[in-house]
Amino acid sequence: MVFSSPLFLFLFLPVVLLGLVQPQLWLRNLWLLAFSIIFYAWGEAVFVFLMLGSTVLNYCLGIWVDRETKPNRRKLAVTIAIILNIGMLVFFKYANFIVGNLNALLLPLGLAPLHIEPVRLPIGISFFTFHALSYVIDIYRRKWTSAKNPADVALYIFFFPQLIAGPILRWSAIAPQIANRIVTRDGFADGIRRFAGGLAKKMIIANAVAVPADAIFSLPPEQCSASLAWLGVACYTIQIYFDFSGYSDMAVGLGKMFGFRFLENFDFPYIAQSVTEFWRRWHISLSSWFRDYLYIPMGGNRVSASRNYFNLLTVFFLCGLWHGASWTFVLWGLYNGAFLIIERGGFGKVIERLPRPLRHSYLVLVVMVGWLIFRADSLTHIQSMLTNLVGLNHADNTQPLARYLTKQVLTTMIAGVVFSMPFWSGFKVLLARLCTKLPLKSQNVLSLTGNYAELLLIVLVLLVSSAWMAGNTYNPFIYYRF
Repeated sequence: MVFSSPLFLFLFLPVVLLGLVQPQLWLRNLWLLAFSIIFYAWGEAVFVFLMLGSTVLNYCLGIWVDRETKPNRRKLAVTIAIILNIGMLVFFKYANFIVGNLNALLLPLGLAPLHIEPVRLPIGISFFTFHALSYVIDIYRRKWTSAKNPADVALYIFFFPQLIAGPILRWSAIAPQIANRIVTRDGFADGIRRFAGGLAKKMIIANAVAVPADAIFSLPPEQCSASLAWLGVACYTIQIYFDFSGYSDMAVGLGKMFGFRFLENFDFPYIAQSVTEFWRRWHISLSSWFRDYLYIPMGGNRVSASRNYFNLLTVFFLCGLWHGASWTFVLWGLYNGAFLIIERGGFGKVIERLPRPLRHSYLVLVVMVGWLIFRADSLTHIQSMLTNLVGLNHADNTQPLARYLTKQVLTTMIAGVVFSMPFWSGFKVLLARLCTKLPLKSQNVLSLTGNYAELLLIVLVLLVSSAWMAGNTYNPFIYYRF
């Protein structure tokens, strides 16, 4: 079950919202927990028991960490908790990858390969693991106490808006809201707006450019011209932003409907002027998680320059590996880490002196090549796509560009470029400023008209998105596989 499906939109969500009528907060929490488990079990029934077992384990580990007073014993407790959580992630997500690479080394040596049953990957295990780690580490750092009720830990981890693809939550931020929160009319209305906007991002923009992106990336190298390769990368650049930020908007909106406040996950990353700034705006909950739980404990930037570069490269190596058990993701992480090191090493000052259009062009080019690495199926695929980008593929059997760059795709790409910038929020601010210059009576009329216009726009967006769902244009969220 996913947010962009009729089943979720017209059945699951309305039923869950009925729980808001419960006067007692603890009953609303249990209601949310029950339906969060149902949400996950809809597609991963087998792994529900794994997650429940891990939740109980982390609840007990949290109590142990919280109650220990001796520093050495507290370190031992949190170390065991970290090892168990990461161990589970490594087994389910990386066992096949590790065995495959070991066998690639053993075979040339004439040694017998290792044989294991393929390990199935639970959906959202990367997000689930980071939530569990945040729970025990926040308790260790005395940012919040351990939960008195295991149901609170289960709700924190299972809460369906963020369960599959984030944003990554912190126990210290969510625990107070589990214990005390209020659903307000304004907050609920804002949640609907955010959800509708996120659904439009996914259904109207991301899904439309996903079709040519998938088709072009699946072409044989001899059929992909330079123009086609650039079109495919451009479409995927738009797709991944509107797909993932759309999911995050829906998650934040759903949270607001239930009285929760989640960390914002995106801040218009494509308007950044450097790779460093890009990572302050892209997947904020992940980059800040790595910063607070790994980069700073490793010494951050309070160490020598060489050690700082090592820290950055290590963090982005793990960031790439977190996204998937593949060398393409590792390369993508190292690629981004290398640019951060280059910018910190002095190139960043050179970039700052460039005109703004050149700075932005540099950022867009670096990011687009990075998304090519991220999207490619293998290292060989990366090589062939890069070869096509620079026009070194001289095959005569290339596909015509017009087959993929239709009027609908071109219109969607233009919309993607416009809405990847703070166009809408800036437009509303401009109208508000103009409104203040009018007489009070006219301000009231315009404000009322604006509210009705926004309501009409939300309804229209929901209708169009629903029509796209009915037309079978759905494809899974990109980050569901992580």
